[in-house]
Order: sequence, then structure tokens, then C-alpha cells
Amino acid sequence: MEKIYTIGQMAKTGNCKVQTIRYYEQIDLLPEPGRTQGNQRIYTQKHRDRLNFIRHCRELGFPLDKIRKILLLNDEPNHSCEEVDQIAKSHLRDVEYKIKRLQEMKKELKRMISECSCNKVSDCRIIEVLSDHSLCLTDNHQKK
Repeated sequence: MEKIYTIGQMAKTGNCKVQTIRYYEQIDLLPEPGRTQGNQRIYTQKHRDRLNFIRHCRELGFPLDKIRKILLLNDEPNHSCEEVDQIAKSHLRDVEYKIKRLQEMKKELKRMISECSCNKVSDCRIIEVLSDHSLCLTDNHQKK
């Protein structure tokens, strides 16, 4: 007999909230589970494996639309993995860009803090730089 899981057990093993699982079902990332006679959701190992896959993708920062695409490709085991590779490469470029921006923001924040005299707010270098973007080292830390 196949082991079944409640939504609470799924949430615990997937390290997420029950609402997250319901959301994944609503947007068709997780297939609709079966129901007991009392209308309680019942999940199988396939649901659990898919949830773990989705959660791992989310932990790596993949957006939901990319996860959906990977899952669709995964559902076709004989399909070439070239598209999955391209999705991962594209995501890596996004991550590298974000890291570069974060490093620039870190540099700017360190500079602002080091130039602050810690006297009066009226003389605060941090407030001065935050008030006038032209005083920044670069404008690369602006959200794009």
C-alpha cells in the first residue's frame, strides 16, 4: 500500500507553510491531490518528491515561471535537457549580476559608514549621501 501524507506532513517535510502548498496547487505546480471521504487532502510520494523539487528550486532562487518550465520538461523524460541547461545558465547570469550589485552596495555602505563622524545628525555623512545620489561612488546599486 502506498504511503499517504497529510498537508501538514507535506509542509513539514517541504519546509514550507500549508498555504504555500495550496498556492502551488492553485498555480498548477503541484498536481491536485486525492481526497478522503471527509474531503481532506491526501498526498502521495510523487507529490512529496515534486514539492521537494520545487522547494529546492526556490532555495536556489529560481522564479516560479522557470520552475514551471523545468517541471514541464521533467515530465517528458526523453526530451533533450538542453532547455533545462539554458534555464540554469540564464539563472546563473542573473545571480552573478545580483552578486555584483550587492558587492557594489556593500562597498558604498562601508564608505558611507567610514566617512561618518558620528556627531550630530545634521553633519551625518550617511544621511547626506542617502539624500543626494550624486554623492555615491556609482549608480550601479540602483534597483533595475
